Amino acid sequence: MRTGLGIDVGGSQSRWALAGPDGAVTAQGTLAGFSALQMGSESGLRQVSDILSNLLVELSPYGGVSSVRAGVTGFGGLHERSGQALQALLVKALNVPGDAVVISNDIELACLAAFEPGKGYLVYAGTGSIAGFVDAQGEFHRAGGRGGMLDDGGSGYWIAVEALRHIWRAEDEAPGCWVDSPMALALFKEIGGSDWSLSRQLVYGASRGRIGLLALAVAASADIDPVAHDILQRAGFELARLGNAMLNRFGKRPMVLAGRVPQLHPLIEQSMRQRLLPGGDLRQVHLQAHIAAARMALRLTP
Repeated sequence: MRTGLGIDVGGSQSRWALAGPDGAVTAQGTLAGFSALQMGSESGLRQVSDILSNLLVELSPYGGVSSVRAGVTGFGGLHERSGQALQALLVKALNVPGDAVVISNDIELACLAAFEPGKGYLVYAGTGSIAGFVDAQGEFHRAGGRGGMLDDGGSGYWIAVEALRHIWRAEDEAPGCWVDSPMALALFKEIGGSDWSLSRQLVYGASRGRIGLLALAVAASADIDPVAHDILQRAGFELARLGNAMLNRFGKRPMVLAGRVPQLHPLIEQSMRQRLLPGGDLRQVHLQAHIAAARMALRLTP
């Protein structure tokens, strides 16, 4: 029986779905997140290989996989060594033919899950942030999504770093003032304490996905802490900048806002709407890109 496997890989979590010949989902689940950029090192290759081995275990009760459609954060194309290594790993781990595996970046996959080519824009905010558009010719266009070192404004990682930056600058000026900050109390509870060594270990030792999870604590304190409120409002402004880039480049089209960050607090979508240019027709949705990918996989012909 022909089955299509869809995989949506983000920085903090991966989701997968298996679809039967009629497109009905027969199984789905979650795995650890990863990036195609990890394929450039031996340790990263082992980590991704272990994650795919866990996926194979989860798939074992359902028989084999016929074809795979994957969207992976950090994927830059098969012309890159990391992209070639990832495709080879998927082929080997899932025991499928090479021409039955199609990989794109995760945002291109999400765009196709949200709109038919040429019909609309996606602004996505999770661990990172990016706007995407697949035009009528099937070409993918982007704004943002360049990582925390350069930008990722409005993402979970950005929110967390903005919060920690404020807290530790305030501590420089008035040591111990964190006890009067609901946001600092919430973040230090998640980190495990208020000692700088704990924050340092997290910021410089943990993954971007782990750091981005601190955005949950920022959002939880936004209604009682004006600093947290301001950070979330500015996050919305940053996401509007991405949407406006698409509107300026390609004209008026509907726009979808998706990802875990817009779900943190209504303020993020509200502030995005304040700065969005006319013609965006914004709506927030909960995308099921892994399910859409599984159905796309069924259309592949090995």
